Amino acid sequence: MNRPRSGPRRSEHGRSEHGRGELGSALVEVTWLGILLLVPMLWILLSVFEVQRGAFGVGAAARSAARAYALAPTDAEGARQAELVARRALADQGLEDAPLSVRITCTPYPADCHSGTSVITVRIASRVDLPLMPEVLGGQAPSFALDATHTVPIGQYQEVSGAAAD
Repeated sequence: MNRPRSGPRRSEHGRSEHGRGELGSALVEVTWLGILLLVPMLWILLSVFEVQRGAFGVGAAARSAARAYALAPTDAEGARQAELVARRALADQGLEDAPLSVRITCTPYPADCHSGTSVITVRIASRVDLPLMPEVLGGQAPSFALDATHTVPIGQYQEVSGAAAD
């Protein structure tokens, strides 16, 4: 006497006689694979946007700082104005808390940048932290260093204040 097996029989395609089998498991696998690939891609995309925002901010800060320094009446006032406008340019890009380094050099008169035909070079250095990386993964959050340089020549012809031209 032939006894029936307990449980549903499997056909040659992996389906049970009741039609359930492994149907739907491909959907689950594709969903998990999609999530596993989507999360790193999303992080890469957000990181690229953050670095691009920082690059725009640092470039604008260098241009603004060089112009502010060149338009200031003295080197000391120029340095103060350059730092102020560089900080404001970074804040315009949402980088209020980003570290900022402003370095100003002048040629051919390093001691007096506002004389004659000096050329002012301003270098701005900063960094942006990459998003969504917790510090528990080890040390500090990963960051990307950024810098930009802008050069402004001081004109040969300058306005003389307080003296009448003869």
